[in-house]
Amino acid sequence: MSDAQDGAAQYAGAVFFCRTKINLYISHGSAKLPHMDTHTEKSELTLAAIVDTALNMVATQGLESLSLGEVAKRLGISKSGVFSRVGSREALHEAVLNEFDRRFAADVFEPAMSQPRGLPRLNALVMNWISRACNVTGCIYVAGAFEYDDVDSPMRGRLQHNVLRWRAVLRRSVIQALDEGHLRPDTDPEQLVFEIYSLMVGLMHDARFLRDPKAHDRVRNAYERLTSTYRSFNYHV
Repeated sequence: MSDAQDGAAQYAGAVFFCRTKINLYISHGSAKLPHMDTHTEKSELTLAAIVDTALNMVATQGLESLSLGEVAKRLGISKSGVFSRVGSREALHEAVLNEFDRRFAADVFEPAMSQPRGLPRLNALVMNWISRACNVTGCIYVAGAFEYDDVDSPMRGRLQHNVLRWRAVLRRSVIQALDEGHLRPDTDPEQLVFEIYSLMVGLMHDARFLRDPKAHDRVRNAYERLTSTYRSFNYHV
């Protein structure tokens, strides 16, 4: 196995690790896994630089803007150097989505798992998501949905799968909040997840398109009001 192949394999392992934790949480309500070695080789660092550059492009120009040549130009390396590590343009798309998944899990999902089950965990998931969506990388789960809303392609299917998996995480957290008695017994998990997601779509519109500096505060206030209508009378913040 070449250095590039070895680096790609280690990188894929890290992505698989974070996805496995999320899938465990969705199915069992727990994200605990044994410790895994995250040693980084030089070839993996090169691949990471390529993917990082591509991800920054996607944040401002969309997934369809990606090309091996433009990534190579921004990094100051040859197009063949990019190709030798990621392969085709489609493979670069896949690598970018994988990296977004990994970073999203690290920034949003994993920190929230340290919070108690129920509303504290759900609140942490949403607040982490809000903070991340307002930064330079935005949220491909939301922005990508508009880019591919009327396009039938493998990329649309891949994005849809990721979005549905994330919504399943939110739904699991809502169900746990119900089990803990933090939410009213008549709470519909699907409805609450829909309303949370709708807030995030509004956030992306106002923060990214309108560039409203108060969008972050507005969505936090809206979320607080939303959950207050679902909270159990027996739950005290």
